[in-house]
Amino acid sequence: MKRTWSIAKRVLKELLRDKRTLALMFLAPILVLTLMKVVFTANSTTNVNIATVNVQSSLVTQIKKVDHIKVHKYSTETKANKALKDQKVDGIVHYKNGNFYVKNANTDASKTAATKAALNASIVATNIKELKTTLTAMTAANPQAAAMMQSKQKKAPKIHNSYVYGDKDTSFFDKILPILMGFFVFFFVFLISGMALLKERTTGTLDRLLATPVRRSEIVFGYMISYGLLAIIQTLIIVLYTIYVLKVEVLGSLWNVVVVNVILAMVALAFGILMSTFAKSEFQMMQFIPIIVIPQVFFSGIIPLDTMAHWVQIIAYILPLKYSGQATTDIVMSGSGLSQILGPIGALLIFLVVLTILNVLGLKRYRKV
Repeated sequence: MKRTWSIAKRVLKELLRDKRTLALMFLAPILVLTLMKVVFTANSTTNVNIATVNVQSSLVTQIKKVDHIKVHKYSTETKANKALKDQKVDGIVHYKNGNFYVKNANTDASKTAATKAALNASIVATNIKELKTTLTAMTAANPQAAAMMQSKQKKAPKIHNSYVYGDKDTSFFDKILPILMGFFVFFFVFLISGMALLKERTTGTLDRLLATPVRRSEIVFGYMISYGLLAIIQTLIIVLYTIYVLKVEVLGSLWNVVVVNVILAMVALAFGILMSTFAKSEFQMMQFIPIIVIPQVFFSGIIPLDTMAHWVQIIAYILPLKYSGQATTDIVMSGSGLSQILGPIGALLIFLVVLTILNVLGLKRYRKV
């Protein structure tokens, strides 16, 4: 253990003297997140599930005609609220006292907008259809009364919107920001830790270290402790900046967000160290980024997995960013506690243990004795 701490302190001292590495680790993620907040305008079309309570059948039928909208009828508001909490529906349309009360999950701004648009369009279409039917019947029976009715406009019911997460200004960027937090934590820790160990190898430091009685596990844990401390600081900076500067609302515990991202940072650290054992130069280390890091973005939740083919969705289950994205999103947008995200956290811990073991085994190829 003493030798492990000695290695960790040596690595930390070298890192603290490298101002460019520190800037890349702490300032680059903040800069990129800020720029994305400013310029990000992407959105996507996904299927929307709407729960209805006490809504007339003709209006429900009209809503069902809207593309990408699926309607689920519930007998009580309590049952509809449970479905919303369980993420089975994206919004509730409740008709009472002559008005519509719409409760949006609002975890995806595009789904909230689609719900509003579908309801408004369906109300207009239903009113027009009912008016035509009434006028046709009255014209046949009493043309004069029909003309008088046509001159009067039917008063439209008011629509009251409420939101489980955020407000009417919540954007698509707010939906993906919890995932982006994890991505930047993973990316920069992976890159910097991998580059650092590669430098130790190319300069001969690692060879000299392996020539001593120091165990391979002590070397791995020494590096993980030193970079782990920096990874924790980086994670805190990214999470706090995202929440307090970029003004992201968190329904759950901030501490839980930090816990998930710190575990992800340790996974990225172990991943970076492992990949560095296969690279012979910094250029080769950079080549791992399109293979290891970039594909994970597509399966992290930024693009809804349910829009992909089933066989493609399976790939997501072998990538750590999928689990961190799921856990962080559940905490931020649904207020989930640690007990509700034990599955994703357990998966990340399995990644960490397996990668650490592989790192210890991987150093064996460089040991000369």
